[in-house]
Amino acid sequence: MKVAVSSNGKNLDAQLDPRFGRCHFFIAVNPDDMNFEVLNNESAAQGGGAGIQAAQFLASQGVAAVITGNCGPNAVQTLSAAGIELFSGQAGTVREVVERFKNGNLQPTSEATVDSHSGMNGATGSGRGSGMGRGGGMGSCRGMGRGMGGGRGAGRGMGMSDFAGSRRMGGVPQSKDQELNGLKQQADSLNKKMKEVISRINSLENQ
Repeated sequence: MKVAVSSNGKNLDAQLDPRFGRCHFFIAVNPDDMNFEVLNNESAAQGGGAGIQAAQFLASQGVAAVITGNCGPNAVQTLSAAGIELFSGQAGTVREVVERFKNGNLQPTSEATVDSHSGMNGATGSGRGSGMGRGGGMGSCRGMGRGMGGGRGAGRGMGMSDFAGSRRMGGVPQSKDQELNGLKQQADSLNKKMKEVISRINSLENQ
């Protein structure tokens, strides 16, 4: 079993890095014998979508659990989709947090602890919306915040308020299956929008 810890250094005595998507390294530890390997987090330098890419990378490495400080909603969704347990809100050395994990002192979570793009310089998004617009852009959620896009925004953003309101459609309560299908469709839409934004960022950076 591999447990990945976001880290500032390359050994078990390094401090846990509170940033998930933009940490310097991941230390992948086998809790049974404490053998570990150092994984460079190449997503740290990405202009956007670092949390998603970091989560996808850890899934490709066969990681079963992640221990970190803060984790945004898009990264949380990606980890959950990959079947990776998340233990956020942690601090201390890599060795200490893995020992807590071994002793059963950590509780998994499926909730984000920070907003989307919180690790990016200059990002000041309000609330928990993940819309990419600026000010009164074209997003479908209230409180779009100051995101990455200039002008009218980079598409139709979707905030957590859309998810909270997904239980009702036209004032009629939805069944569990209807709500689940709706959330999956919203997640697919968000992932597509994120890929478009990342592609545009990469295109601009390579010009």
